[in-house]
Amino acid sequence: RLDNVAHSGDGHLVITAREEEYRGNEYTSARCITMDKLEFTYGKIEARINLPEGQGIWPAFWMLGANFPEIGWPDSGEIDIMEYIGAEIRSAHGTVHGPGYSGAGGIGGRYIHEGPIAEDFHVFSIEWEPEVIRWFVNGENYFEITPEFLFQTEWVFDHDFFMLINSAVGGNWPGYPDDTTEFPQEMLIDWIRIYQRQ
Repeated sequence: RLDNVAHSGDGHLVITAREEEYRGNEYTSARCITMDKLEFTYGKIEARINLPEGQGIWPAFWMLGANFPEIGWPDSGEIDIMEYIGAEIRSAHGTVHGPGYSGAGGIGGRYIHEGPIAEDFHVFSIEWEPEVIRWFVNGENYFEITPEFLFQTEWVFDHDFFMLINSAVGGNWPGYPDDTTEFPQEMLIDWIRIYQRQ
């Protein structure tokens, strides 16, 4: 919902998840995407984000293959730079999905922070190169993947992708909000940066 995206007075992009009735749903939030606006192959992609938290809250910074409209998911490929399950207060996840390794079968790693992640801003990033993707939080490399990880399934990360950033509510992985979940929940994005080799 457009009403759930705004710029704060201190320059952050704010995605707000709210508990409210809207078009038959109990919650609203928002997603920003660069499809048909910014699509690219390879680079260092990073964002400085202060995450929302709570049972059923599911913010993510991720990418989909630009050929998604033509061939669909998961054949297009998906790179999850950061996913955060709001009830797992100390961990964030980085994952890839493709043909034969999608959904719960995605291949990824888990970052463990020394304290609650949502207490402050953190930089979530990947280094995406031919035949390798590396994941970082605050410059710490916690996972990487190469085609050898895929057990003879297809590596689909060698073409243009676009970016998405959103804060979902509910779903099979995080579960749904309960009496402990506080609303509204805000995802604050300080910046998103892309670097590419010349």
